This record gives sequence, C-alpha cells and structure tokens, in this order.
Amino acid sequence: MKSSLQPGLSAETTFSVERERTIDFMGEAARVYATPMLVRDLEIACRNLLLAHLDPGEDSVGTRVEIDHIGATLLGMQVTLSVRVASVDGRAVVFEVEGRDPVEPIVRGKHARFVVDVAKTGQRLAAKAAKARGG
Repeated sequence: MKSSLQPGLSAETTFSVERERTIDFMGEAARVYATPMLVRDLEIACRNLLLAHLDPGEDSVGTRVEIDHIGATLLGMQVTLSVRVASVDGRAVVFEVEGRDPVEPIVRGKHARFVVDVAKTGQRLAAKAAKARGG
C-alpha cells in the first residue's frame, strides 16, 4: 500500500439505474434500485478509490457491509454514490458511504475492505479448492 492511503480520501461516482440494477418481483411500476446491486456498486466505488493507492500486485476484498437503504430509486434515475476513507488500520480500510438520487438520500452506512496480495490470495484459494476436492 502506498503512504497516500489516508483517512479523508473520497470519491464520487454517478450512473443511471438501468433495468439490470432493479428488482422485478413487484411489477414494472415498482422497478426500483435493488439493494444487492446497491451493495455491489458501493463495493466497486470503494475498490476503485483504493486501487489508486495500492502497489502493483495488490487489490482488495470486501469484509463487511453495514448500510441502511433508505430511499427507493426509480428505473432511469441518476444515482451519486460518495465514499470516504474513515480509517486505515494496517491492511483494513473502513469507508463511510452514502448515496442519493435527484430527489432524496437513498443510502448511508459503512463498508470495510481488506488489502490483499493477489498472488498469495490465488495460492490460498487454490489450496482451498484442492481440499474441497478431497486432495
């Protein structure tokens, strides 16, 4: 990790809520931004902020998500997600996250990520796969 990874770093990302980001189980009139997709988008926003402050061969994995999805965003609306590094403790990074659509706030909470060495993580996963196969 680079020394530039410090609390206070922040980033925003804006996008339109497309059909694949919405729920479908309440009919077309109720196609709103799905919570699992919101979590995915928050993870991506946090990871993207981290990438500029990691060394070659490093990446991050999510370890905790704690959000309140407080507003329904309609299909086609714009969303702006804001993420800010709240703390850095070794390889553990905690973000404060929030988001809004043009009408109201839609999410607030925290997300934790852990910085990993990609090669070492690959080795650990391969060893786990071998154990799962019985070998």
